[in-house]
Amino acid sequence: MRTVGVEEELLLVDPESGEPKASAAAVLARAALADPGQDVFEKELYGQMLEFATRPQSEMAELGEEIVRCRKEAARLAGDLGCTVAALASSPLPVSPSFSANRRYRWMAEQYGIATREQLVCGCHVHVSVESDEEGVGVLDRVRTWLPVLTAVSANSPFWQGRDSGYASYRSRVWARWPSAGPAELFGSAERYHRLVADMVATGVILDEGMVYFDARLAQRYPTVEIRVADVCLRAGTAVLVAALARALVETAARDWRAGREPVDRGVGPARMAGWRAARSGLGGDLLDPVTLRPRPAEEVLNALLDHTRDALTDTGDLELAEEGLHRLLRDGTGADEQRHLFEDTGSLRDVVTECVRRTQS
Repeated sequence: MRTVGVEEELLLVDPESGEPKASAAAVLARAALADPGQDVFEKELYGQMLEFATRPQSEMAELGEEIVRCRKEAARLAGDLGCTVAALASSPLPVSPSFSANRRYRWMAEQYGIATREQLVCGCHVHVSVESDEEGVGVLDRVRTWLPVLTAVSANSPFWQGRDSGYASYRSRVWARWPSAGPAELFGSAERYHRLVADMVATGVILDEGMVYFDARLAQRYPTVEIRVADVCLRAGTAVLVAALARALVETAARDWRAGREPVDRGVGPARMAGWRAARSGLGGDLLDPVTLRPRPAEEVLNALLDHTRDALTDTGDLELAEEGLHRLLRDGTGADEQRHLFEDTGSLRDVVTECVRRTQS
């Protein structure tokens, strides 16, 4: 069974005002004092963000337990310093991000100007194990049309700088400003994938391979495919659902690759439109069908995803989890829907953040 690991980026916020708080360096220092060998929490581009990474897991129940445990530990460490954490993919309240101090981040700030200063967004990256780079590239070529559906499922960033953005996942639109971000062309082979990455680095527009921000890529440090399209999910259960669907997509794609079934050959332009549609609507409207790229109701597209991955979900024991999780989202709404409902009820973005802090750890 393929293992799955999750990286989540959390927003550090003041528990009283709900405003983002630049306390990442202090939180990381406290974590290092408590456990000098800890490798769970990591620095991110901004001082208002804290990232953690789970261990590779085979069972979704264990993955869910670890996500909740890491979120609570992050909240405990932050609480010792007068702040807390919220699984929000963008800050509902206005914020002026502060950069973490290192050479890499200074280079990015100088290279990309205002785009860097407007990138305080939090994502969820899912790592799924693969046997080789060749299998990994075979997977990348075959999952690409399905990735916008994961954006819609995870949508959790409706507010931007104190206003409703009109999007369910505005994070994905902000992230698309990086020059290397977004959907990629068909690679065809591991050799062609690595050649393209080397050519992108050679342009000097990006610093190194770590800045190749494809929607899905071969991970640098692990033998995994890294799927990078999801918002950080408000509820841990939604993060587990995204991980289960990502693993099922990878396994289905690997089986198709081994069987010699060709990937759907769609250009980057239509793929960008599918990503935009998912970001705009979430699950509250039409999505683009991953095969035909024509509009279909979100519920029909989710059912198509289940049909596409049914064998893989059955083999891992995740079919019921996926069916129930998608049904719950269609019934109760995504994180973006929850945030908007909270704002409708309270009229206060501060109260939205306060309640989302609670839901982050529940």
